[in-house]
Amino acid sequence: MYNTVVGLEIHVQLATDTKLFCGCSTAFTTEENKNICPVCTGHLGALPVLNEKALDYALKAALALNCRINKLSMFDRKNYFYPDLPKGYQISQFYHPYAENGFIDISNKRVRITRIHIEEDAGKLIHNEAKMESYVDYNRSSIPLIEIVTEPDISSPEEAQEFLEKIKTILKYTGISDVSMELGSLRCDANVSVKRENDEKLGTRVEIKNLNSFKAVAKAIEYEASRQISVISEGGEIFCETRLWDESSMTTKCMRLKENAEDYRYFPDPDLPKVLVGEERITRAKNDLPEFPEERSARFVSQYGLPEYNARVLVSEKSLADYFEEVVKYSGNPKSSSNWVITDILRVAKGEYYVVDASHLGKMIKMIDDDIISGKIAKEVFEIMLEDKRDPLQIVEEKGLIQITNESEIERIVEAIISKNPESIAQYRSGITKVLGFLVGQVMKETKGRANPALVNRIIISKMES
Repeated sequence: MYNTVVGLEIHVQLATDTKLFCGCSTAFTTEENKNICPVCTGHLGALPVLNEKALDYALKAALALNCRINKLSMFDRKNYFYPDLPKGYQISQFYHPYAENGFIDISNKRVRITRIHIEEDAGKLIHNEAKMESYVDYNRSSIPLIEIVTEPDISSPEEAQEFLEKIKTILKYTGISDVSMELGSLRCDANVSVKRENDEKLGTRVEIKNLNSFKAVAKAIEYEASRQISVISEGGEIFCETRLWDESSMTTKCMRLKENAEDYRYFPDPDLPKVLVGEERITRAKNDLPEFPEERSARFVSQYGLPEYNARVLVSEKSLADYFEEVVKYSGNPKSSSNWVITDILRVAKGEYYVVDASHLGKMIKMIDDDIISGKIAKEVFEIMLEDKRDPLQIVEEKGLIQITNESEIERIVEAIISKNPESIAQYRSGITKVLGFLVGQVMKETKGRANPALVNRIIISKMES
């Protein structure tokens, strides 16, 4: 019996306006080599200056992940050659990272975070196979990243996926990144090994790259663990190597033998001073943190009386939770508001929850509670509000959708319906109660859904039993 052992290395792009060591824009552009300068392209004599905003974002991320902030950290040069690395080295933090010893709790365990360090991104290679040529786009060069390194505490593909999803949710709440795997602002490498169940010593680890979705991470870990178990069972040897995940074949393929830290010849960057972080700056970063999903979900249950499921759905995105609370301000009815947001807003929203203004949705819900419109009419009003941005009361008044609550008016309509269906009284009195639903439906049809259903029901029963 073998156990799977996994550690993750997660790169997160920080959402700063400028790069890590120069003033070039980080904005996405399709024009190659537009956002570059002598600093981020490694010209002789060009000196880097640390982006203070990137440091503040990095501090928020570390605090959100329960890390200890090191008041002194340093930048180092990671030396290697690749065409997308214009300086011939990457500025990173190896010896003295800015944060260490964090953790995230998932459903069945605590996953420890070894360290988080700040580093710059490399450029991007573009290959033209038809011309057998390769080009380098340096727009991405020196964009600020943090790398989150976990302990090998993860023991299944499912745990890895859950951990990544939680990291993404937490960091998105902080606003330091959009943490999108699709856009490349969240990237993950997995270090996978296997060991016999009772062995203390870990097996030889293999690093897996090219993981561009949470599902890919889980599938790659599952395959790689199975591959290693098969090799060991047949008397083979696992090599310390870097492998690429191939989505088409659902397998990992050898890329190169894994290098050691010594191979990179790390040494302190002489062009950058030590980074000193005082208590005041740490306190400011702490005070800037939001209420996180778990705490917010618990508050929604206790403060608003929501079912746990509804609370979890609402806090899955900060913007969704914010939208819900804005709706409640106007509706005064948290439970009904949560149902409308989860059922109707999520049905039509594509990541943008303000498809209907929160105040308008809240006012519409209050109109239901105040018997101004029925629930059925509200559905119609909601669809109108997707295009019409006016106050719901204006829409209802203009389209004549206000609920009929006048008893005399409803009684007159009920009598007319019964007179057209005289057999209904005898049927009802003989125990065929389903006729009641038929009559209510006829009244609602006659009033185009505007009659108060409860009032209609009461008046019909009164007529039947009199």
